[in-house]
Order: sequence, then C-alpha cells, then structure tokens
Amino acid sequence: MIDTPLPTGEDKTRAVRTMFDAIAGRYEMVNKMMTLGLDGRWRRRAVRDLQLPPRSVVLDVAAGTGDFTRELVRQGQRPVATDLSFGMLHAGRHVDRRVQADASAMPFVDAGFDGVTCGYALRNFTDLGATFDEMARVLRPGGRLSLLEVAEPEKGLLRAGFRFWFRRVVPFIGSMVSDRAAYHYLPRSTAYLPTTAEIISMLNASGFRAVNHRRVMGGLSQQFVATRGA
Repeated sequence: MIDTPLPTGEDKTRAVRTMFDAIAGRYEMVNKMMTLGLDGRWRRRAVRDLQLPPRSVVLDVAAGTGDFTRELVRQGQRPVATDLSFGMLHAGRHVDRRVQADASAMPFVDAGFDGVTCGYALRNFTDLGATFDEMARVLRPGGRLSLLEVAEPEKGLLRAGFRFWFRRVVPFIGSMVSDRAAYHYLPRSTAYLPTTAEIISMLNASGFRAVNHRRVMGGLSQQFVATRGA
C-alpha cells in the first residue's frame, strides 16, 4: 500500500489535534509499552538539565497527559501544561494548571516563565520556527529550555533493531490496544523533523544561546538544552 502524503499547514494542525484527542485515553499506557519505560528516565534527566532553582515556573509545551509536567512537580518546580489537544489535557492525571493552546500562538505574557520543556512533539508542530519564537518570547532572559525528541541510532545492530521496533512493532502495538491510524502515522511523522543542525540554527534564530545537543542511550532519543538570550 502506498502511504498517503503527510498533511501540511492547517490540515496538519487539524489532523494532529484529532489524532491526539482520539488516543488520549490510552496514550500513557501505549507510550510506556513503546519505550519500555525508558522515557521516564530521560524526562528526569531533561528536567534536571534545566538547572533551575526550586519553585521556578516552567511551561510544559505539548504537555499531553502530563508526563513531563508531573516530573517537574516531583523535582520541586511549578509547571503550567499547555497542549493543542483538549482530550490529552483532560486525560492527564494530577495536572493542576493546564491551558489548551496552539504552541505557535500561546496566550501567555512575555518573559513569564523561568523554563520551558517539551517532550517528543517537535515533529507535530505545524510551524516549528514560530513555535521556537513563542518559546523564546514567554521565557525570561536567562531562562532555560529543555527538549526531548525521537532520534535514530547512527549505525549497526542498534539502528537495525530500532528501525524494526519503531516501524513495525510500535504500529502493531498501537493497532492492537489503541488507534491503528495514529500509530502508523507516528513513524512516518519523523519526516517532518529537521536535522540536528537545522534545529540548532532555528533555536539560535529564535534567540536561544548555548544550545547543546546530546544523543540519549546510543541515539534512541535526543535532547536539546539552551538558554534564552538577553
């Protein structure tokens, strides 16, 4: 079967919102199955890497059902969750402050946050450049950014195993316990993701400085950490 073209523009925004609304109820369960529970460890490190004092106000963009948000609470921060999908926010547990919004036009004041997190959502934003601009706008000068995103090991058996898992096993699991279309879209959505160098350039263009990139666990995931310039 030939895959249909991936949506762009407003069609992508609507498709992403509809898809996540549809899978919200079982999202966390499937996510843990897909990552074998490793995503929790990666989020803990990503929050620590913000290097913010306790009770800092942190915006969790594309918060989903609140995995990152709850980790921020566990580490003593004061998070605000925002997501395009009302269904995902509604399904979240123990998420006190939540706001439905498009990440490219967020209803928050300038420089109102000490930190910003975002987990595995860069490829789902319709306008990634505008989203980075918004992340920079709502961060105070010197505020910190920590992003996680999917990656692919560069070579060898780890790369082959990852491709089989992500392209074959993940859609199968998703089809069995959640929404078939959504979890077949997931591996294809990596086509939206710019290269590492392009993401770093975009972050710099949006006003972030000292952008650091690291590959997580042999390249199964990747992390970007940066500081909002003056």
